[in-house]
Amino acid sequence: MSLAQELERQLHSKKDLIVPSQLVHHSTGDDGQTHIIVNEAGNPVRYGVTPLARRQLADKLKIPHAYFERMREEQPVLLDRNVNIWLQSEDDRRMLRTLDGQVRAVLSDRYRRLDNFDLAESVLPILQQLPDVRFESVELTETRMYLKCITSRLTYEMAPGDVVQAGVVISNSEVGQGTLSVQPLLYRLVCRNGLIAADRSLRKTHVGRSLGTEMDDAQGLQVYQDDTLRADDKAFFLKVRDVVQAAVSEASFRQTAQKLQKTLNIPLVGDPVKTVEVLAQRYTLNDVERSGVLRHLITEGELSGYGLVNAVTHYSQEIDDYDRATEFEALGGKLIELGTAEWKGLAEAI
Repeated sequence: MSLAQELERQLHSKKDLIVPSQLVHHSTGDDGQTHIIVNEAGNPVRYGVTPLARRQLADKLKIPHAYFERMREEQPVLLDRNVNIWLQSEDDRRMLRTLDGQVRAVLSDRYRRLDNFDLAESVLPILQQLPDVRFESVELTETRMYLKCITSRLTYEMAPGDVVQAGVVISNSEVGQGTLSVQPLLYRLVCRNGLIAADRSLRKTHVGRSLGTEMDDAQGLQVYQDDTLRADDKAFFLKVRDVVQAAVSEASFRQTAQKLQKTLNIPLVGDPVKTVEVLAQRYTLNDVERSGVLRHLITEGELSGYGLVNAVTHYSQEIDDYDRATEFEALGGKLIELGTAEWKGLAEAI
């Protein structure tokens, strides 16, 4: 199923509930599956709960996630008692985002809904009009949507035969796992890996005013269907389109490419193994990721800041988890922004 088809399908399958905590009931089955039961206009409606929503619920109630999961697996009655007592003792409202009959996110009633369908509807026509554009990657994960596009109209030669092209990456989370962002993307042709620039020209947090004053239901519950959601942020999505065009402008592209090119002049004079260890500690890479980056650094034989950046972004292609792979592309963008002292700590590690 294409991204457009899946977004269209989700559009008709999802809804949001703004509901007082007292109207939410938690239930765990003998199989460990958790459910949230919501009193909707006097009728109890039962929803499944995704692992992410479980984690968010635990966080909202200040129950350590590890303990929440232990109770779910070993003492489900104790879990339900804990959760329901805390829910009943609170007087605030929650936003429950549902899809396909499951609660996929438990959020604050101040959460601002900037949804994937609206975003795609706004920016896809703009992306398709870019000269010589190609969609390098589109993905809808459990937590985020990504649109990564490249245009061959803008190119920059890092070194003889080593060319990068301009692009843009647009990402969004509907479930509280990050901002809506539009960032420039550099695409290196020689190894087909991308670098997401640490450009903060558009990062919109999902925080807005409380929706509490909008509740007129006799039960204190409000259900938001998607026509309401799409109307909320029309003006904002027009701004997104403008930023997309700016992200692939020649000036923006050249500035980012030159930052990357400067790393060619940073020799890694220390122990490459130690350099990657420092990198792993600084940016929380696990052992497998650390080994993968080191392998690419040594194999490609470019012992410079440029080689380290490309080892990081090239390794991203080996990561099965799309969200994590994208984080590695963004890490490449963070590295080209490092100051002299920070690079020194990497380049001279012994």
